[in-house]
Amino acid sequence: MGNIIGTGFNVGSTDGEFSSFHEDLRALAEMGVDTVELGLTSLDLISGGRIIPERAERLVAITSQFDFRYTVHGLVSSNFMDPVTQRYQLDAAKALVEVCDCVNARVLVQHGGCLRADQIAERAGADEREREALTELADFARPYGVRIALENIFTTELGQYRQTPKEVAETVKAVNHSQVVALIDFSHAYLEATYRGLDFFSEIAAMAPVAGHLHVHDSFGRPQGFYKPYHPQENTAMGIGDLHMPLGWGDIDWDRIFSELTFLPDTVLMMEIGRRYRAEQPESLRLARALAGLDGQALEAAQ
Repeated sequence: MGNIIGTGFNVGSTDGEFSSFHEDLRALAEMGVDTVELGLTSLDLISGGRIIPERAERLVAITSQFDFRYTVHGLVSSNFMDPVTQRYQLDAAKALVEVCDCVNARVLVQHGGCLRADQIAERAGADEREREALTELADFARPYGVRIALENIFTTELGQYRQTPKEVAETVKAVNHSQVVALIDFSHAYLEATYRGLDFFSEIAAMAPVAGHLHVHDSFGRPQGFYKPYHPQENTAMGIGDLHMPLGWGDIDWDRIFSELTFLPDTVLMMEIGRRYRAEQPESLRLARALAGLDGQALEAAQ
């Protein structure tokens, strides 16, 4: 479990405005959180690949009020395999690198790519297209000291081309850039392992040596399939889908993961457990600090 330097939760705006974003940060500060991942694409900060100066200034004014270590989540829809939008995505990602620097965040999350079932002609060059884009972004990010964290995602539609967690690790190794690391999303890996009939632990173990960022939230690794809940809580009741539940609500063996796997230096354990679970966040924070070996650090901070 070595090399983890901090843990906390992600934040984002619920309505595109700064007020709900600010409110979330305040709640986490009162909770004693030390690290926060900013979901910046829930705000209008970038237009056509260009930073909107007055909005960026408002962001800096808000984030500077708190003594957090920040990381940033890039475009949730990011997909460097897509030949149609890749250029636009790169422009937006480069702008986000600059925003990272403004808020002193040194990690930018980039989702692994995919292709639709009907994109047969684009399949052959998909992996190389993603690697070239990651290299271009990483070259841009190097002077800012920002690491690009490539996250493993799970299959979301029939016939989709999507890399397994092991293949995401191979992409990071192939890019071989000082500013590119893997991001293990354990629940995503669990879902994909179930869907493909893979061994969950061997998939995440393959990522660990090149992983410099972690996304932690609980689930049962049961793919969504065609089931559509009326309320989101019905997914939780059945244990289906990408649930983002508090630690201990699912059946992921966190003790085994953090006792057997070691990650890169300066790795952040980021919990994607949102405000819906505000009452449960403090307990997840306690558990995460224990798993990461940060109990002493938390005790020291409290004194």
